[in-house]
Amino acid sequence: MATKIRLQRNGRKGHAFFGIVIADVNAPATGKFIEKIGTYDPNTKPSTVDLNFERALYWVETGAQPTDTVRNILSREGVMLMKHLHGGVRKGAFDEAAAKAKFDAWKQEHEEKLSKLTAKVVDEKKSVKASRLEEEKKVNEAIAKKVAEKKTEAVKAVEEAAAAAAAEKAAEEGATAPAAEAAPAEAPAAE
Repeated sequence: MATKIRLQRNGRKGHAFFGIVIADVNAPATGKFIEKIGTYDPNTKPSTVDLNFERALYWVETGAQPTDTVRNILSREGVMLMKHLHGGVRKGAFDEAAAKAKFDAWKQEHEEKLSKLTAKVVDEKKSVKASRLEEEKKVNEAIAKKVAEKKTEAVKAVEEAAAAAAAEKAAEEGATAPAAEAAPAEAPAAE
């Protein structure tokens, strides 16, 4: 039976999540599968792969053909390298210990690259967040400045209105007060 290693789509609209499955070549994409060997989540950065390494290696070595995307995933996880190293051991190019040492060196280098990439993504997120915060602070300062200007204008308008009202009141009192003072002044002059 010809087998294929492929992705089986799960998840919701706009947020796909894939299972890495072993299926018959003639099986439909959403149909039955022989074995599920892992999952792949392309929505995270970097993408997350949870893979049963031993089972993936077994199926690759027994002739299961991966699709292009799955081949890239398996290469990134080291399955294809281990298959290549096992081929070298079978041919007598080197022994099992040398193959394991080569794989471990590759794995460590790969993990360092992955950790650097993850750190870079985290730093980019922090810098974007900091720049957005600075932009928001500038906008808030501009808004606060406008509000302060409007408050000072309102205070000036209230002070002007109060001064105008006081002036008007003083004018009214000034118009009635001289008449009241003039009447008593005339009265003593008549005596």
